[in-house]
Amino acid sequence: MSGRANRRQVLGGLTATALAAPALAQAKPAIVVVGGGYGGVTVARELVRLGLGVTLVEPSATYTSCPSSNAVIAGMLPISAVTFDYAGVARAGVTMVRDTVTAIEAETRRVRLAGGGSLAYDRLVVSPGVAMRFDAIPGYDEAASLVMPHSWKAGTQTSLLARQIAAMEDGGLVIISVPGMPYRCPPGPYERASLIADYLKTHKPRSKVIVLDAKDKYSKQPLFEAAWKTLYPDHIEWVPASKGGTLKRVDAGSMLLESEGGRFKPAVANVIPPQHAPEFCFQAGLADAYGWCRIDPVTFESIRVPGIHVLGDASAAGAMPKSAFSANAQGKVCAQAIADLYAGRKPDEPRLINVCYSLAAPDYAFSVAGVYAPEWDALISVPGAGGLSPDDAPLEVRAKEATLGAAWYRTITRDLFG
Repeated sequence: MSGRANRRQVLGGLTATALAAPALAQAKPAIVVVGGGYGGVTVARELVRLGLGVTLVEPSATYTSCPSSNAVIAGMLPISAVTFDYAGVARAGVTMVRDTVTAIEAETRRVRLAGGGSLAYDRLVVSPGVAMRFDAIPGYDEAASLVMPHSWKAGTQTSLLARQIAAMEDGGLVIISVPGMPYRCPPGPYERASLIADYLKTHKPRSKVIVLDAKDKYSKQPLFEAAWKTLYPDHIEWVPASKGGTLKRVDAGSMLLESEGGRFKPAVANVIPPQHAPEFCFQAGLADAYGWCRIDPVTFESIRVPGIHVLGDASAAGAMPKSAFSANAQGKVCAQAIADLYAGRKPDEPRLINVCYSLAAPDYAFSVAGVYAPEWDALISVPGAGGLSPDDAPLEVRAKEATLGAAWYRTITRDLFG
């Protein structure tokens, strides 16, 4: 074995021994989960299934899904189709607390709530999604997002962007600005451009979408480019960083965007800013200087703060992308690791899968799949596993993938929220 592998095993062994010890004196550990999205609900339900009690803290009465929200923006689905309540989660045995975590007190193992109370924990699982970096683009702040929505958190922002596109006059320009990596759902902006173009092609044929990108490469690029050439040759233009696509500043009052390549005055501006972990992750010492929470890839425990596990978009999970599928897979692994640690067992090294479907049109989709394994302090892609949909697939295959993507969405949301 290599030195890296031996060191990985030593760290894993020490972690298992040190963290399992408190369980010997506790018959019923107190486990708190923060965040009621794909990762948080998954780990909560899995912990209950494994015989452990859990309290889930979530401020909203409903959850609006980012997956399929692009279809809402393009008029394909109503917002109700991507909105779920937590009644099914409660029926599964999860104790729900509707409140916001304002601080984590790691030394005393307690979370503070906006309502004035607090919750003690033996283990804490944090799956809070992302926060927008409103300081990253001059002129773009939370107030500007009410004029130039990011719609990168599903809900009111999703509906706002959908209304703006529906109200736009034929001939109007839609700008989508995309940040550099990492950010939530790497192929999401390009699916959004595709579905908006599909809407424009039918309802506002003199309009178009320009994608201003802070990158020169992006996820599923050959597949998107082939789809655009076939479906939307007159409705989508992509401007990479090397050709001036990086956004420099905005003026929401005059509806002005300035990139390195020029100025634009669109009818609709979808400005997706850079992101990082939510603020309480910094307060608790979970997030590093890069803005994300580094984790042990076997247990998803923070490498900075013992006793706290971080899932989903807020985590720095190496090669594993920030996606709903990833968060769901991570939640299952984390729950099993916690159960193992409480039972005094060393958690097995996992293999995790991510599959991401992207729509280019209602009946035209493709996918990427990856398999990930721990190596040292990160998850790496397993060589030879996974891959992209074929470049030359016939339309029947693209339609089949659209059906499979819809089936995946129905299945995962029913399993989590039903």
